[in-house]
Amino acid sequence: MSWNPALDPHCPTGDEVDSIETVIVPRARDIGGFEVRRALPAPRRQMVGPFIFFDQMGPAELLTDQGIDVRPHPHIGLGTVTYLYQGAIQHRDSLGTSLEIEPGAVNWMVAGRGITHSERTAEERRRAPQQLFGIQTWVALPDAHEDTDAAFHHHPKDSLPLLEGEGKSVRLIMGNAWGAEAPVKTFSEMFYADATLEPGAGIPLPDGHEDRGVYVTEGEVKVAGQTFEAGRMMIFRPGDQVSLHAGPRGARVLLLGGETFNGPRYIWWNFVASSRERIEEAKAAWRRGDWQNGRFHLPPGDDAEFIPLPER
Repeated sequence: MSWNPALDPHCPTGDEVDSIETVIVPRARDIGGFEVRRALPAPRRQMVGPFIFFDQMGPAELLTDQGIDVRPHPHIGLGTVTYLYQGAIQHRDSLGTSLEIEPGAVNWMVAGRGITHSERTAEERRRAPQQLFGIQTWVALPDAHEDTDAAFHHHPKDSLPLLEGEGKSVRLIMGNAWGAEAPVKTFSEMFYADATLEPGAGIPLPDGHEDRGVYVTEGEVKVAGQTFEAGRMMIFRPGDQVSLHAGPRGARVLLLGGETFNGPRYIWWNFVASSRERIEEAKAAWRRGDWQNGRFHLPPGDDAEFIPLPER
């Protein structure tokens, strides 16, 4: 989930191959009864374009009376993108947003100077078994927009560009690629796309983006003579013309990237910033817990509990 349970995330990486700069094998962990695989940040690669955090949630089966309950927690300096394949998540935030996130839609929460939100399974959905499978990413905000006002934007599935043909179906989630542009407002040049490929179908990585990566969620793909199965992220050298092809079972992949930042980002718990001072200020504000007059507020309708600031 968008709550980062590890202060020092670590993922093992593979060897460089041909045009592939880095291969990341996410480390699996269990959070609240379902599996999460974290690809970013990794020891050899903190970001891909503006993407600084990449989690695969599930696939997991939630039994009757089960669900996820990520209590209210804060963010600064980033935007979160929740993109589901299966299931639903009830999102509430300190702006007053209360919305159930469903498969195929884009839910873009801009933290800016500060926002608090929770992610839970709605009570009515707990009455029967359900599947949960999706991806959650953090997009770091450029220096000029770190203190922007918090915001939440929902874009339904049908509002996103859909490119089809030659055995592939590509939905552009954010940014611009292959001559299309998504309606989601972003703060830096980027692209993020969901592609389903029939067996043997190919797709080129979009030109015009400095940083580019691919994450395989289903099936397998072949790139530069190598085969990569589900649960792998490949990051490519800037400027290379690269295409990937689905294996005999087909594939589903997420393609992502954009312009690189002018410097690294600091990441601590749920905070991302261009300086340690910004992180310390956010830590102090959450520790004080002045929900009425302070920097952070609890979500209306979900203000009975929250995740405390970690000790370290």
